[in-house]
Order: sequence, then C-alpha cells, then structure tokens
Amino acid sequence: MSKIRVVHYINQFYGGIGGEEKADYKPEVRTEVVGPGLALTQNFGDEAEIVATIICGDSYFNENTDEALSTILKMVEEHKPDLFIAGPAFNAGRYGMACGAVCKAINEKGIKTVTAMYEENPGLDSFKKDTYILPTGNSAASMRKAAPALAKFAIKLAKGEMTGSADTEGYFPRGIRKNVFVEQRGSTRAVNMLLNKINGKKFTTEYAMPTFDNVEPGKAIKDLSKAKIAIVTSGGIVPKNNPDKVESSSASKYGSYDFTGMNDLTSETFETAHGGYDPVYANDDSDRVVPVDVLRQLEKDGVIGSLHNIFYSTTGNGTSVANSKAFASEFTQDLLSAGVDAVILTST
Repeated sequence: MSKIRVVHYINQFYGGIGGEEKADYKPEVRTEVVGPGLALTQNFGDEAEIVATIICGDSYFNENTDEALSTILKMVEEHKPDLFIAGPAFNAGRYGMACGAVCKAINEKGIKTVTAMYEENPGLDSFKKDTYILPTGNSAASMRKAAPALAKFAIKLAKGEMTGSADTEGYFPRGIRKNVFVEQRGSTRAVNMLLNKINGKKFTTEYAMPTFDNVEPGKAIKDLSKAKIAIVTSGGIVPKNNPDKVESSSASKYGSYDFTGMNDLTSETFETAHGGYDPVYANDDSDRVVPVDVLRQLEKDGVIGSLHNIFYSTTGNGTSVANSKAFASEFTQDLLSAGVDAVILTST
C-alpha cells in the first residue's frame, strides 16, 4: 500500500532560515523533511510521508499574499499531495494567518488540508470555516504534544475516516451546520436543555452563539489643550538592556518607565524587546514606537495640556488576551490616580 503523500508548510523560523530579520523570505520548496516535519514524520509511521516542504517568511506572505499564494499553489501542484499540513503556528499571529490562508487556497483546489494553532491566534477566527484547525499550546514548548495529535488527525483525514464532531475528533468547531436526524424533536430538546441549565446540570447547545468582547468607548475630550496624555505600547520599548526582562514573546510582565525631562528616546537610552518585528528602526529611534518627541512638541505648542512622564510597555507578540487584560487592570489604576485624561496606545 502506498504512503499518503504530504506537503508541509512552515515559516522562515521553523525552516531554519532565520528569525525576524528573514521574515521577508520568499517561498522556497525543498524535497526534504524540515523542522517540525521531523516530529510529524516520527508519528506518521509507515502510513504517510512528507514529499515536500514549503518555507515562506511571515512578513513576505502577509505583505504579498496574492503573489505568495500563486507561487505556493504551483509548488503544491507539482508534488501532487494527498494532504497538505501547515504549521503548527501556536500563537504566532502572522504565521497563523499564513497557515490559514494557504490551507484555504489549497482546500479550494480539492486537496485536504489541516493546520494547528493556539485558541487566541487570529488565524483561527479568520479561517476556521475553510480548513480543519487543531488546538495547540501558546508556544512551541507544546510541540511534543501538538505534533503527535496533528499527525494522527492528518492520517485520519487523508483516509476519509472523519466521522465525528469537533468535540470527538479534537478540532476547533468550524461553525458549519449540517442537517441530521435525531430521535427527539426540537421543542423537546430545547425544554430539556433549559431544565438542565436551570438546575445547574451539564448541557450542550446545538447552536453556539458567538461571544464578542465589547469595549465601551471613553468620553470625548472636549479640550485637548487642557488634557493630560499618557502613552501605552505593545511595541516592547524598554530602557537599554531591558532591566525588567520583558519577554520578547508571550509576555508575562510589563514595564513602567519614567522619561521626565526627556524630549525624545535616543538609541543610547532605549531599545525594543519585541521579537515579532525587525528591531533595527525601533532601536535606532524608539520615538518611532513611543512618540515622545512629537508629543513634547505638541505639549510645547499647547495642542495638549501635558504629557504624563511615565509610559507603560510590553510586547504584544504572542501575549495572551488574559495577560493583556491583567496588565491593563493594574496600570490603568496608576493612570487614573495620576489624573490622565487620555491614552495613546501604540503597536508595531
């Protein structure tokens, strides 16, 4: 019996090309097993084999999506796979978006696809209807668990043995509804669910509603010339040598930095700890991320009342929503106590 032919997609980091400095790497195909493909191969046994690995930089793909997809599709077609696997992407946002987009395009060509990522990866909400997506941990530290699950699922998918639901098969719900015949009619099932809910018993809805994190807008500032403005950033700007050791990815902390008397952030005093973008320009002039120089000028010109002398910084790269909310709940109390009227939130 012939093995299932698999084409595997990974980014520049897992392809061993480099880090963020190589994120503009154009698509390349190799007829060998690379990076996470080794772990997948170990779990395929004799049932499947990776016949080609496609490597593409995260920035290149997301900045040149149409061109990248066209090139990648040609590479995939040349190797005639039975199955296409992307990732795992864990909580790397651009990587997750690339994995989802590639799987969608290839799935539309009639080739089965699957990827895997963390539940907070933006690629999940964007592409869960277009491909199977398996859950992973927040970072590559969970690769030992992710790879066997992905390999097992992939083989089952390729063989056409997918018969269960998202819960039983282990993938994220795709929001796709199918008509099925059941013994009880809808009214009976609805009443039973309601009774279970009222009595605190376990029940499973047949149509899960989406949840949205609505943020109430703040009150408008009527007169900026009297307002005290603060800066908060997820761009990772920190004093030289990162004294608080804010992580480059999946941050567990943030820093608060006093810049009293400073009119700009120089390369001698500040840098970025962020691991999700090319740091060269931010290290050269951190005002590009935390615009102290411009805000000082606006303060001098009377456009704003004053600039709060402390900015708060963390890295948004892979940082969970839960941690982000926890950070904000802490430093917003400091901002309120300092009489700050508005916050400028900068990213990367």
